[in-house]
Amino acid sequence: MIIDDVHRGIHKRKKRKRIGRGPGSGHGKTSGRGHKGEGSRRGHSQRMGFAGGQMPLFRIVAKRGFNNKAFADKVVAVNVRMLQEKFADGDVVSPESLRLKGLAKGNYDVLKILGDGDLTIKLTVQAHRFSASAKEKIEKAGGSTEELPTKQVTVGGQKMESQDS
Repeated sequence: MIIDDVHRGIHKRKKRKRIGRGPGSGHGKTSGRGHKGEGSRRGHSQRMGFAGGQMPLFRIVAKRGFNNKAFADKVVAVNVRMLQEKFADGDVVSPESLRLKGLAKGNYDVLKILGDGDLTIKLTVQAHRFSASAKEKIEKAGGSTEELPTKQVTVGGQKMESQDS
């Protein structure tokens, strides 16, 4: 084997396939779509998992048990170490201030403060949940914790708070 053969034919910037540019291009006439059928038509797209005439794989594979992931609360975790780095002494840490500092991005249901790292500054921390070690470290530094109410869930016509876990 020649060592040069390893890299032959590999290009960092591969040119796109230019279709419909005559028979000499190798992609002329039907432009890689074949003759007739749905795939040759304009606007054709197959849905994910489509397997032609055979049974799709996701229908063949057995489904067992129950998964509650779609209904579970999306929890964003922020460590005490990050609060030490991003906030000054006496600041109020809330979901809005965390979003502004880039610590709690995107959409979430619950904000949880975790106890990884050390805290030496006095902070007022507002969150939905606190780990025991985080609560201890915040109060040891002279700060305070405020638990925000969790989202309201309606079950059988009655309003209930979603369970903390």
